[in-house]
Amino acid sequence: MTEQEAPSFAIEKLYIKDLSLEVPNAPAIFLERDNPEVAIQLQSAVQALAEDAYEVTLTVTVTAKLGEKTVFLVEVGQAGIFRIKNVPAENMPPLLSIACPNILFPYAREVVSESTTRAGFAPVVLQPVNFEALFAARLQQEQEAAAAAPATIQ
Repeated sequence: MTEQEAPSFAIEKLYIKDLSLEVPNAPAIFLERDNPEVAIQLQSAVQALAEDAYEVTLTVTVTAKLGEKTVFLVEVGQAGIFRIKNVPAENMPPLLSIACPNILFPYAREVVSESTTRAGFAPVVLQPVNFEALFAARLQQEQEAAAAAPATIQ
């Protein structure tokens, strides 16, 4: 196998694509003494940029609420451009859905923590995420949805 044929994976660029911080009930919310309920959502998206370049965006949304009142909402879209060459097609989905988000997650975690601190709250420290399990669950859902879809007769 020549060097041109060998599989390669490289990080071209890491960046914040989107960042939003909202504290809609400030300043009154700072007088509250109860601990808010914190909900975390993760989502990843892939966009092909060129034959061997892909943008992967990991979006993390953290919402803290006290009852119906929003304490704060932080959303970060941490993105990266990845150069991937000579990788078999069947290996691309796990690479883009597991490996790339694993690289992006620590950066997103840092932005969330720093943003909540700068907003006047205790830092939110996101726990590690098993992107492999999320990918497997998504595949399972897709297979179940395909099996439940009515068969068409041609």
